[in-house]
Amino acid sequence: MTSPRAAAGRSLSLTLFKYIVGETLLSFTVCFFIFFFIFFVNQMLFIAEDMLSKRAPVPQVIRLLIYAIPSVISLSAPFACLVGTLMTIGRLTSDNEILVMLSSGLSYRMIFTPAFAVGVFISGLSFFANDVLLPAGRVQYGRLYRQVLASMPALELSAHSVKRFKDTVIVTGEVSGNSIGDVFILDKTSDGERRVIMAKNAELRDAGKEGLSLELSRAFIQSSKEVARYDYDYASSRFLRYWVPQEDMIQAVSSLTPSEMSSRDVRAAIKGKREALGKQLDQRYRRALNHALALEDSLRKGPQHGAWNRRAAHLTNFMREAKAAEALAKDRSLRQHLIEYYKKFSLPLGAFAFMFLTVPMGLMVKKNGGAIGFIFGIVIAFIYWVLLIGGQTMGLRLGYPPFWCMWLPDIAAVVIGFFLTLIRIKK
Repeated sequence: MTSPRAAAGRSLSLTLFKYIVGETLLSFTVCFFIFFFIFFVNQMLFIAEDMLSKRAPVPQVIRLLIYAIPSVISLSAPFACLVGTLMTIGRLTSDNEILVMLSSGLSYRMIFTPAFAVGVFISGLSFFANDVLLPAGRVQYGRLYRQVLASMPALELSAHSVKRFKDTVIVTGEVSGNSIGDVFILDKTSDGERRVIMAKNAELRDAGKEGLSLELSRAFIQSSKEVARYDYDYASSRFLRYWVPQEDMIQAVSSLTPSEMSSRDVRAAIKGKREALGKQLDQRYRRALNHALALEDSLRKGPQHGAWNRRAAHLTNFMREAKAAEALAKDRSLRQHLIEYYKKFSLPLGAFAFMFLTVPMGLMVKKNGGAIGFIFGIVIAFIYWVLLIGGQTMGLRLGYPPFWCMWLPDIAAVVIGFFLTLIRIKK
């Protein structure tokens, strides 16, 4: 029988460490391919379906899918780590291997160590895919897509879609071949004229290097100058040819979203947006203060000084500037960048945070540990995903703090896991 002194001094052997890590990595690999397939089908195959339906070259479509793989890896790795660890610890517990380890003098802390090592490794892998491979793949994706777009402009227009180019927004209805129904176009000309164009039908034409040509039938056009608010013209035509230059289409697909940028680039963009927002807010506050001072000065001079409509104008301008400043303070673009910045760290580190939860849960399994661990892992992964998407929605639409919206699922996993560990150890 092992003495208490010997048990207290016993440490985890390298052989046992490799065994637990190897079992965890094996389960992780199986689960990774499952999640990879799920995310790949849900997020990537619609790209191939859309492009192949418009007769895009198959080799280029395959290359586009390859460049999009890093985003799938960054999503799949944390969830695979969660399910894989639960399966491993659950199997070891149900097969009484954990009981043997504890009986030989090992502590729960020694059992946690291999799992945390795997969590750190998977977190690093996911962060590398999200912060290095994803931006690099997106650059190559955009470069190849621009090449495909240069030869097939029709890829940019699909049924019931809104496409934004440089100074143009095109809203489409039903699409049948090259025929588009209910086309709505908003654009701005080089001399500052804004136009609204509506057409019952449009025929899509590939103009090669010139770009995209829309031959509009039964078109209605309204144009107005920015300098004159009430100066506008309108006309109707049975036939109108509308051009979208190729450089405008290429520019539209060249810009990177915050989720496709590296954390360093997102941080730089956040800094620039905060500086620009600070200057705009300062201007708005100064204007509001000037209107408030003018109103106060008019009121101090009595009712005989100035017309009441002037005072009402000062008050209206003050309220307008105050509302504009409030709207600027809730800048949606800045919130989106902050959410994506925190997500670039919280999602990869979720693999490590999951270890606090999965190990004590796996130790509680009595029978069929692998199967039970897989089921519980899928359920937890679904809950985590719902919390993540819900956090993004609340941060963007409701204005909740981006930090808590992205980090709350990880913090919840650590806190719940900590309490489950205390409960397990007390038993």
